[in-house]
Amino acid sequence: MAVTEGIERVLRRLESRGPLSPEDRAAVRALPFQPRTIEPAAYLVREGEPPEMCALLLSGFAYRHKVTGEGERQIMSVHMRGEFLDLQNSFLEVADHNVQALTRCDVAMVPVPALRKLAHDHPQVGRAMWIDTLIDAAIFREWIVNVGRRDSISRISHLLCEFALRLQAAGLAQDHRYEMPMTQEQIADCTGLTPVHVNRVLKELGRLGLIDREKRSVNIVKWDRLQQIGDFNTRYLHLEAGGATNLASAR
Repeated sequence: MAVTEGIERVLRRLESRGPLSPEDRAAVRALPFQPRTIEPAAYLVREGEPPEMCALLLSGFAYRHKVTGEGERQIMSVHMRGEFLDLQNSFLEVADHNVQALTRCDVAMVPVPALRKLAHDHPQVGRAMWIDTLIDAAIFREWIVNVGRRDSISRISHLLCEFALRLQAAGLAQDHRYEMPMTQEQIADCTGLTPVHVNRVLKELGRLGLIDREKRSVNIVKWDRLQQIGDFNTRYLHLEAGGATNLASAR
């Protein structure tokens, strides 16, 4: 995706959080974006380091995670095109977690001082960015519930439902059909399961006729039933302003 297209996409995302003036939009477009290509597994943010740049994701996927002292990884969220990858750490003095490329990514890097100045000089943009971080936090909360209080089939079902809606909102899926960007090992790190357990659950969802799957291609056949099994409610995604609330009832 070209940088200009990516900027317009993020502008639409910010405007879904609240109205922006022509001056606000011009200020976002005037940010000193620096295009880069990031290879899979490369770090965009490292825990313990001071934030210097914030990345706008133009294409590909990235994920946010922490690693325990024993080297166990917990993935806390997955990000897709049109999203700023690290507004949270941009307003803190040191990163408290990692952001890593899940696939090959095209990004537009913004120096953190420029982003802070934008939020200060244009309060409506700052408010929109604040709301964006609050929605990220809502997703983190839901993932905590998913790992801590749902059984394995509910965890995987919930994750599949979330991806369907978020990918459709990003223009990367249609009719609950999409390419899953994660391996079964990475899905395991999202859900607190083992890769073997993830494989068993995916096979069971297929046996029940809820999904069709070929390699990483996922087709949700029975949306309402999968949503029920996954204890999935769209409220935490706050997709209303983006016009994605009706996606869940498309079937």
